[in-house]
Amino acid sequence: MHCAIQKADVVDGAHLMRIIWDDGVESLYPSVWLRDNCQCPDCYLDSAKARKLLVEALDVNIGIKDLTFDRNQVHITWPNEHFSDFEADWLKKRCFSQKAREKLQKELFLPECQYWGSELQLPTLNFEDVLKSDEHAYKWLFNLKKVGIVRLRGASDKRGEILKLGKRIGFLYLTFYGHTWQVQDKIDANNVAYTTGKLSFHTDYPALHHPPGVQLLHCIKQTVTGGDSEIVDGFNICRKLKERNPRAFQILSSTFVDFTDIGVDYCDFSVQSKHKIIELDDKGQVVRINFNNATRDTIFDVPVERVQPFYAALKEFVDLMNCKDFKFTFKMNPGDVIIFDNWRLLHGRRSYEAGTEISRHLEGAYADWDVVMSRLRILKQSIKNIN
Repeated sequence: MHCAIQKADVVDGAHLMRIIWDDGVESLYPSVWLRDNCQCPDCYLDSAKARKLLVEALDVNIGIKDLTFDRNQVHITWPNEHFSDFEADWLKKRCFSQKAREKLQKELFLPECQYWGSELQLPTLNFEDVLKSDEHAYKWLFNLKKVGIVRLRGASDKRGEILKLGKRIGFLYLTFYGHTWQVQDKIDANNVAYTTGKLSFHTDYPALHHPPGVQLLHCIKQTVTGGDSEIVDGFNICRKLKERNPRAFQILSSTFVDFTDIGVDYCDFSVQSKHKIIELDDKGQVVRINFNNATRDTIFDVPVERVQPFYAALKEFVDLMNCKDFKFTFKMNPGDVIIFDNWRLLHGRRSYEAGTEISRHLEGAYADWDVVMSRLRILKQSIKNIN
């Protein structure tokens, strides 16, 4: 939508520019911010969309010497006779009002979470469509961000399919288990996932200080009995825990827990980290769950009197996850790929019987949220341009 300037002037002793738009709305822009964001070739490298002007060269008390405007642009003269031109649409988008800032943040970070429980309708798309069509790829990643999980159907039952999805978004996230890894029953398994036993609800890899944001799992072979997948919306569980037991929520969002992972795979490794099981941002919103009971260390760096209350809080959290109202169970079939938010969802698996040959085989990989969100923004722009 095109914006037009009705009036532009200088206020607050030349330290602010005021714009009155044609709809009557008023916006204020600090002079120092305008000077910092001059778009001329001396101050800005357009080919890289990057600022060239150095903070060292910026007068933080600068005022505007002169200002002219028309409906589409503002032209500013600075005290040293440097000139800056700003387009109306560019300024309107960057207005400092709370409403404008919230709108821009939503655009940058895209869809808000849609919480769910056992009633989840699992978003499902076709694997080949996602590879070939930008609209389907956008739907895939949009739903991944919004719901936290998407199923793709129609992949082959051979290894290597998730490498194609990695290329579709950009690249995959290499860990000590390799670029991709094989979930199947293994002798002397170096991970509990590589057994036939039940896996309780967990997030992958809290032993890393930056656990992978997205997990991809491709079903190559599936056992007839057992091996069902279980998922739960961890953000929804945190909401319920906070309602039912604020003290437990407070303990899990403030206690640092040690995680460890030692072994040999892609190379040998000895990994150690500390995380709060429920990680909050500065507004108190849950941004990540860090919990894997298998790799929670025997070392626990808290005073003795805080140990038992921590276990009580953790038990409450896990009991909520296992409540039938919150968990969703489904079975992957050969050719299915699930992609899910490893910072939000906790996932598990029912046990299955060990046979003489491998009866269940999934290929897995990780991706970073920065890579996924980058692709989502690019796809959104490309679809907008087509339409």
